Amino acid sequence: MNLPNKLSIFRIMLVPFIMFFYLAPFIPYGIGKILAIVLFIVAALTDLFDGNIARKNGLVTDLGKLLDPIADKMLITCSLFLVVFDQTIAFPWGIIALTILFARDCVVNGVRQIAATKGVAVAAEWSGKLKAILAYIYIPWFMFIAVLNVFGDVSGMDTAILVFEIIGYIVMAAATIVTAWSAIDYPLKNKAVIFTDNKKDNEIKAENKNVENNDKSKTE
Repeated sequence: MNLPNKLSIFRIMLVPFIMFFYLAPFIPYGIGKILAIVLFIVAALTDLFDGNIARKNGLVTDLGKLLDPIADKMLITCSLFLVVFDQTIAFPWGIIALTILFARDCVVNGVRQIAATKGVAVAAEWSGKLKAILAYIYIPWFMFIAVLNVFGDVSGMDTAILVFEIIGYIVMAAATIVTAWSAIDYPLKNKAVIFTDNKKDNEIKAENKNVENNDKSKTE
């Protein structure tokens, strides 16, 4: 197993630890949440590195194509669920963001599965990459706000929390808009693959094969 695939597996393995430390009630003073933030950042960095390492060193594999999106979705979706669950993101905005994220992933997975049945690989779009980058910013940001809430009684902390929340909601809104567009962008960019009849594909392949066989027989 190559290094990029190991990084993807490592990212998957970090997810339950992020959830454990973030939700652990027996770790005082927000230390558990701080540990969760650190682990999230480490996991996000592996996502930035594994793809670049694979492409630069010719280490792109079918296993990597499977593991990488699974690791990304687990990290982002589970971590977003945490800050929605503890209501650090106010209702209903967190639910809306989580729902749009889930719906987008379902759409993109559907497009990729259809393309895979036709032997076509769906390339990553800029909207998907930007969605991930913004998520890697606002999710730990809200986790940090949860840490600040632990010290809510400290003088001036309410003002600091308000400022952090405004910034967080702006980034989350941008991420949610990009996520929604990504759900539209992937089907649009791949509509030729999605709506191509498999029967026609097979007929074209058969015709091409017959032409190749005829050419081969002539040369022989």
